Amino acid sequence: MSGHNKWAKVKHVKAKVDAIRGRQFTKVIKEITIAARMGGGDPDSNPRLRTALLAARDCNMPKDNIERAVKKGTGELEGVNYEEVTYEGYAPGGVAVMARCLTDNTNRTVAEVSKIYSKNGGNMGVPGCVSFMFEAKGYFYLPGEKNPGLTEDTLMEIVLEAGADDLKTLDDGFEIYTATSAFFGVGQMLEQKGLKTEESKLMSVPKTTVKVTGTDVAKVLKLVDALEEHDDVQDVYYNYEISDEDMEIALGAS
Repeated sequence: MSGHNKWAKVKHVKAKVDAIRGRQFTKVIKEITIAARMGGGDPDSNPRLRTALLAARDCNMPKDNIERAVKKGTGELEGVNYEEVTYEGYAPGGVAVMARCLTDNTNRTVAEVSKIYSKNGGNMGVPGCVSFMFEAKGYFYLPGEKNPGLTEDTLMEIVLEAGADDLKTLDDGFEIYTATSAFFGVGQMLEQKGLKTEESKLMSVPKTTVKVTGTDVAKVLKLVDALEEHDDVQDVYYNYEISDEDMEIALGAS
């Protein structure tokens, strides 16, 4: 499914763990700041901020960093004024791609994101050209190593009761998908049961997928990775479907 089957297949492509964590912190801080700016600093009355704080918890962000980001958003501390924008387009093989960005300079970001698309065999399109192919969902990833002994049957019973739509079992954990309206209820239930998440977020999930094979596999992965590594890009959503065999071949050649 969109954007997050990489946990099971390609997370090992990223070798520099410290650099990844640094980028993750930057992205979460931006999200907290803009959430607080748009809806205030109280997570009880600001669902977007609650979501951002879940992401901060998942990546073990220090409390001081979180508090500073909230205060910058509410104006209690001086901070950067971020604007939210999504750039849509296509990767090789007709794969739909959306890059959600938070930026302090849209002219810079649109030029750099457009260059990433074109440099990697894709094309950036106009707003709305692919967004209709996706729908908003809540998403949780529970790593098996942080939840020893957890079975699919046990988790299924817990999350369905809380209102989840779907549960997927991976080699290294579980993915849960919910309606946006059930996202916080499912998150609270997981917390009450003492289950550990590694990612909790609202995201865009493709309604249908495009099967990618052959040489296009490596090209698609390269474009998506380049977008994800850009400092202004918060999330990348896409609708590709790649077999395990083709994925391994592409990773081996990279």
